[in-house]
This record gives sequence, structure tokens and C-alpha cells, in this order.
Amino acid sequence: MSTEAETLPRGGALPVSDYLSQLIAVIRAEDTHGSWEGKPDAEILADFIVTREERREIPIICDPDPDLLWRVERFYDAVALLLERRTGAQAAQMSKITHEGFGRIVLISGRLVVLSRHVRDIHRFGFETFAKLADTGEAMTRDAAEMIARFPETARA
Repeated sequence: MSTEAETLPRGGALPVSDYLSQLIAVIRAEDTHGSWEGKPDAEILADFIVTREERREIPIICDPDPDLLWRVERFYDAVALLLERRTGAQAAQMSKITHEGFGRIVLISGRLVVLSRHVRDIHRFGFETFAKLADTGEAMTRDAAEMIARFPETARA
């Protein structure tokens, strides 16, 4: 007999989400050699899933892994692109993360900072489930869209 945990991908079921669709598109767009072609979306997003047990095992006294930093940037790139689709205002992410795993990530649209996040322990970046990944991306996109709605002229400057 198979259990539900055995049939679901790591991270649970992949929910229907505009944010996840955008994140998958961002990642697949960088696949210049076709190595991810034919792979299911859940497998493409699997590295974004970090359980509590895995999180505890990750050392934080080392330089952040370049693959991890790439995932962080893709996460915020997807927020920026979804924001542009929803508001029409172009946005770009900028990040500065130290070798200790501390830093800041901002999304800028025109002359407006639409999202600003301080990060720490970036070594442990990840989400328990695909649903939490989707919810976080959607919430950040929504917050940034509200900022653009408050200051539309500045966002389009």
C-alpha cells in the first residue's frame, strides 16, 4: 500500500499559483542547455523546500553556497516579474548579502523602493512546503503592488 506521503513530491502538492508559475518560468528561462527540459515543475522547485530538520543541520558558519544565492535571486526576480505583469510597472531586484549570510534585498520600480527585506542566516533560506513558497511570493508581490498603487508616479519615473 502506498501512503499519501509517498505519492506526493517533497514539499507536498504543487498548488496552482501565479507566483509559482512565474518562478518556474524564471528558472526554466535560464536553462540554456536543456538540462531541465522534461523535468516536472516540482523537481525544478525542490531545492526551495527545506524542512525544519534540514534547516537545523545547515551550518551557518560558512560562506553561503552560490546555488543558494542563485535561488534567492530567482525568488525575488519572480516577484519582480509578477509585479510587472500585475501593475505594468517594471521592477528589478538588487541584493547585497555578506559572506556571513546577512544582507538586504530590495525591489525597485522607477525611483520607488517597493519591497525591502533584511535577511539573516541566508544559509537556511527555504520553505517547508510549496504552498508556503507560493504564499510568501504572492504576499510579497501584493505588498509591492500596494506600494506602487500608493505612489504610481514615483514607480513609473
